[in-house]
Amino acid sequence: MKSIVTKLAAIVSLPLALTMSTAAFADSHGKKGIMIDDPYVRAVPPGQMNTGVFMTIMNHSNQARTIVAAESNASKVVELHTHVNEDGMMKMRQIPAIEVPANGHAMLKPGGLHVMLIGLNQSIEVDKPVEVTLVFKNGERKTVQAPGRKLKMKMMNHKGMKHGDMMHGEMKHKM
Repeated sequence: MKSIVTKLAAIVSLPLALTMSTAAFADSHGKKGIMIDDPYVRAVPPGQMNTGVFMTIMNHSNQARTIVAAESNASKVVELHTHVNEDGMMKMRQIPAIEVPANGHAMLKPGGLHVMLIGLNQSIEVDKPVEVTLVFKNGERKTVQAPGRKLKMKMMNHKGMKHGDMMHGEMKHKM
């Protein structure tokens, strides 16, 4: 009877032990702080000089985090950007920071917040990774490998571009 109880206790306690060790592993590997999900860079044709980097940034801490810069050797200039609607036209603008709320997330996506690579130093190809580092106000840095991904762009209507239809390749940037 004792061996059955011992085996049953071991079976019941194993999932608990695994859960606790997984939590400890997660804590020791930054899962309580900033996590990056699905980073990618828009693959562009040869000769295209600008592109965008997109991802979801999750903040698993009780403190808001602020991205104040981004870095990459893939381009001469790296900026934080968003799109704004001015007089019915979507326009891309540089911004000083991207806020990631406490226990929340920030989505960097086409037509919204993103990291802009201006004056590319290399070709951006499908599945070829580009290293991008996010710099936070508190001094923390997160580096990701963002593979190239071909994005499907929506067609323009007769009145111009709809929200979310902005294509970085058509933007002119000062270098």
